[in-house]
Amino acid sequence: MELSFYGGNCLKIVTKKATIVVDDNLKELGQKTITKDSDIALRTNPKLIAEHNSRFSAETAGEYEIAGVVIHGIAVRAHMDSEDQQTAVIYSIGADDLKVAILGHIYPELSDDQVEQIGHVDIAIVPVGNNGYTLDGLGALKVIKQIEPRVIIPTHYADKGLKYEVPQVELIEALKALAMEPVANFDKYKPKAVELTDTTQLIVLKRQ
Repeated sequence: MELSFYGGNCLKIVTKKATIVVDDNLKELGQKTITKDSDIALRTNPKLIAEHNSRFSAETAGEYEIAGVVIHGIAVRAHMDSEDQQTAVIYSIGADDLKVAILGHIYPELSDDQVEQIGHVDIAIVPVGNNGYTLDGLGALKVIKQIEPRVIIPTHYADKGLKYEVPQVELIEALKALAMEPVANFDKYKPKAVELTDTTQLIVLKRQ
């Protein structure tokens, strides 16, 4: 498995048999879309504008299996939802003996049932940009404690190369609230299940 970060909440996950692209609204952010016709495209919120074609796409809760990749979408409350709404989706992606959870712009409070549906998490992709748009560091930490991932990768923080609808905080500020130091910075991350420890680690991916 190989993970690459493209800014915003957009991530590309390359497995042995498939390529998954998450939240490719890059055109809206002033960048070029990266999704190809042969890719699996996932959106954590149907409000995200995505202008591309794909092999398979999902934006709602459900269970899917494509090219050896097992995807479980769990309906959750979005950061800006009212208490009785659940317009966001957390994706649990299983492939190559690893499990990746994509959190998206969620409200920082998961039910026991939602945590159970997410299950074991090796790598959690967590937005931290705050300013009323997505999780801040404290909210991210609250969710992290609920799902207990082995690796955390922060996303959706301030970037001069991106045109956010709402300004986002700098990564260094978000990490202060998380009270964690990155153990590594990668251009691309190639995790191996046997190398992961029970101690949660923070990894920063450079934008491609």
